[in-house]
Amino acid sequence: MGLINSIGVRLDPTLGYNFTINLLESSSSLVNAAVKSALLDTVVGGFSECSGLDMSLDVEEYREGGNNSAPLKFPTGVKYGNIVLKHGISVNSALWDWHFSFAQGKGTRRDGIITLLNDLHMPTHIWQFKRGLPVKYNGPTLHAGESKVAVESIEIAHEGLTMLPNVALGALGASAAVNVGVTGIL
Repeated sequence: MGLINSIGVRLDPTLGYNFTINLLESSSSLVNAAVKSALLDTVVGGFSECSGLDMSLDVEEYREGGNNSAPLKFPTGVKYGNIVLKHGISVNSALWDWHFSFAQGKGTRRDGIITLLNDLHMPTHIWQFKRGLPVKYNGPTLHAGESKVAVESIEIAHEGLTMLPNVALGALGASAAVNVGVTGIL
């Protein structure tokens, strides 16, 4: 910590307002997905909110004979929450089209990459979900007496969520380099 503090780099929590989301055709690996994302610019739209980056562990309890203080607990499986994406509705109907294609029996699953960025737009955390399935689409609530953005949302069930390790270390190094360039202090 001494070196980090001496060059003026702070390890404040990353703010949650700066992120990108890419949806791609389901692929076999994160590397393939990231390359496709970079080459094909597969951002479906700017999202103002993303929730559901969660997983929980199922636990089975076993009461061991003679041990009356507490049951033993064993992991049995993992559950992933559905990811919910929200944004202001625009002329682009990509979310509706993706969900409606499943209603017509022609839909294809998509992988997704969710990237949290710092103030310098450097990635600090990257999550990937596999084989996303749009299970719910919500159109905007319309109210003639209010002047606010019409928001649509889509809920995506998926078959696994992973987080790339050590992404923040690269952002920390870039922040330090920018700080040295700006202040001239090492």
